[in-house]
Amino acid sequence: MADQDDVRRIALSLPETSEAEDHFSFSVHNKGKQKGFVWAWNERIEPKKPRVARTDVVAIRVANRFAKEVLLVLDEEKYFTEPHYNGFPAVLVRLPAIELDELRGLIVDAWRCQAPKALVQAFGRGEASP
Repeated sequence: MADQDDVRRIALSLPETSEAEDHFSFSVHNKGKQKGFVWAWNERIEPKKPRVARTDVVAIRVANRFAKEVLLVLDEEKYFTEPHYNGFPAVLVRLPAIELDELRGLIVDAWRCQAPKALVQAFGRGEASP
């Protein structure tokens, strides 16, 4: 079972990662931009009303739509999506349903999708630090 503190700890352990100041979101610096790789899911509770941030669900970037489909088929209790994410390479993850090691793997893979190639390679060799 994981929670937002686990997400924060894992994300901030990755090189060149920062947390947004105004919402629960983590990004890595790449080519002058912040590239998001994990963030809180905002659920539409009532039609035509603002979405509400959930503390028990995060959106995690994946490599592509195929990787997303694999996760969705793998375990419907942990992973899901919604129309807002159709066609977008991210999967929604229920934190209470996922083990810490699996969450760590997903977040590291998400970071790799968004980080500069040289930083990913240095991290893989153990040369990059936060």
